[in-house]
Parts: sequence; structure tokens; C-alpha cells
Amino acid sequence: MHMEINSERYKVTAEGLTVELLPKEFALFQFLHRNAGRTFSREQLLDKVWPLEYPVERTVDDHIYRLRKKLKPIHGLEIRTIRGLGYNLVLPISDHSEGTIPTLADPELHETMRALLGKYQLYGQGRSMLTLARQQDVLGYKLDPFYAVYIPFVQGDLDGLLNKNDAPLRDRLYYLLLFFCLSGSPERALPVCERMLALELLPPPHHREMEILTILDIYTLAGEPIKAVERLRLSYRIIAELSYDNFIPQTAISELLAHLVAGSPERKIEKLADAIENGMLTEKPFLREIGSYKVVKGLWLQRRGEGTGAEKLLDEGLAVLERSGFVPLRLLSLYRIVNYFILFPPPLALDRKYKALFDMELDRIGVTRLSDALEAVIRGELG
Repeated sequence: MHMEINSERYKVTAEGLTVELLPKEFALFQFLHRNAGRTFSREQLLDKVWPLEYPVERTVDDHIYRLRKKLKPIHGLEIRTIRGLGYNLVLPISDHSEGTIPTLADPELHETMRALLGKYQLYGQGRSMLTLARQQDVLGYKLDPFYAVYIPFVQGDLDGLLNKNDAPLRDRLYYLLLFFCLSGSPERALPVCERMLALELLPPPHHREMEILTILDIYTLAGEPIKAVERLRLSYRIIAELSYDNFIPQTAISELLAHLVAGSPERKIEKLADAIENGMLTEKPFLREIGSYKVVKGLWLQRRGEGTGAEKLLDEGLAVLERSGFVPLRLLSLYRIVNYFILFPPPLALDRKYKALFDMELDRIGVTRLSDALEAVIRGELG
């Protein structure tokens, strides 16, 4: 059984069902889950789950009762009472052998599911991808290795990416690198990205994405927008050679940001914005790109002194990205806002508002808590 445990929102998902728990219920479940099969007395659970608190023994029994009730719809997940000893958690035994669920051995179905996930990925519908991934047990298929790593990235599961022992680090490295870059200053991230490219440590598709797209914003927000503009020639050439048409809107949005920071003429920015808004996004109305463009356009309005309209557009863009379910893209937009405001300070209230949203997003993803472990992985790969 595929089970997803969301420690940021206190949710447990399995068999297409999502159970929402209260914080202490979740802490108790998480402890039992990490130690599945082991039996713990009330006193041990009080010590592990309620440290430095003064609950009574009945507290454990009450929480066990509520947990059992909430987890009951998930077949096979059981908290057992071991008379005279305490409680333990029994995990479902997977019966998804090929003889039990025939579709697990059907390559055509797996190709169909991969194509459907790819379509949702194209349209920027992260929530749709996540819903489909959560239904593996019900629909009788298994995520292929790429999406098994990509979906935790889309949902901002940094903890899962760091500790996903069933996937090689090389397959996870680019996604970890992105969270590393977006959690600190562009000046810190730029030499790391350049060295990662020079050493060719990333798989070829990820290397190309970093080379032609991701590094553009790092250059721009590190105060080197001219380097970003110069690199765009390489970006568009590779996009044309490899027919990466779906990269064009995001690359153009990064180009718009680079010209904005570089102080390019208003006419040039207007022309590029019109090409994105009335051309690219009309042909490819994808949620990620729409949200990202609104944010960068909001920064443009801020530069023009249109404060009210700028804030409205920034909020609209972030709302679209939240609706898309692509957590890293929303983090990227907040990163753009915060670092743009470092280069071009807005009114203090506006600066504080988006800095607070950025910090909240980092906390939600777990970057604040896992920053040391994340940096250790990246520095370790760079030697």
C-alpha cells in the first residue's frame, strides 16, 4: 500500500483516502508509524510524544481511541492493544502481486497513466498529478521511477526527497539543488549552480534545464541581469534545436525579469510582455506560466510606481500558483519578489508582507528545519 504522510498539514493518505489529524494525534501516529510493530507502554508514549508536558495516562488512551476511529477507513492500518504491555501499529500487508491485481502487469495501462501524468505536468496541474498518484492502490498501477521522484518535488516534500532511499541521489539532486537555491541568497546560489554545470553532475535533461532556464533568474537576482540576457541566446538556440516549445513561455518570463532588473527601455519590456500575454499564454494557457507571468508583471508595475495595481497582480499570481499545486513554482515567485525588492526596495509594509509569505512557505516545505541537511547533500556532491 502506498501511504503518504504530510507532516506539514497533519494528513495521512492511502487508498485514495485522506485522514486529517490534530497535531498531537499526528505526533502519536507518526511515532508509532516510525516504530511500526514495536509495542510501547503508556508511560513510554507519554515520554516520547508529550515531552516536557504533564498529561495523565488517560491522555494516551483518549488519543488512541480517536486515532483508531479516524484511521478505520484505511483497510489494514491498525493500532493494536497488547494486554499488559501497551500499543503498537500494524501496517497493511501489500497484496498487490501480479496475480492479485492484473493491471499491475499491464504495460499499456502504465503507459497510459504516464501519459496522463505528463499531460497534467504540461498544463501545470500539480494537484491533478498528486490526486492521480494517491490513487495508485485503487487504480492498480505503480508510478514509474521518474514520477516517483518528481511528484514529491511538485508537492514540496523536501523531507521525502532527502530521505528517499529507493531513488538514487543523482535522480533527486536537481530538485534538491532547486530548493537549496530558492532558500538562500542568489549570490550564494550562483557559484553552486555554475560549479554543478561545470562538473556535469546532473542527469542530461536536468543539466539542460539548469543551463537554459533555471540559472537565468539566479544571474538576474544576483545583480547580473546582463549575463542572463546574454545566456538567452544559448537558451533559445537549444530550445529550437531540441523542439522544447513548452520551455518558451517560462524562458520568456525569465527574460522579462532580466530586462526589468537591467533597466531596459520601457518599449522593449512592453513588447516582450505583450508577446507573452497575448501570444504565448493564449496558445498555452498553463497555470504555472499564467501565475509566474502575473507575478513578474506585478514587479514591473511596482517599478512604474503603480503600487496598488502591482500588489493586486502579485497576489493574483501567487493565488494561481497555489491553485496549480506546483509548490516549487510558488516558492520561486516569492523568491523573485523578495530578491527583487532587495534590489529595488518598495514601501516597507509591502516588503514585510512578501518576506513573511516567503518565510511561511519555507517553513511549510520544511526548508527551515532541513536546511543543514540540504546544504550537506549539495556541498557533498560538489566535493
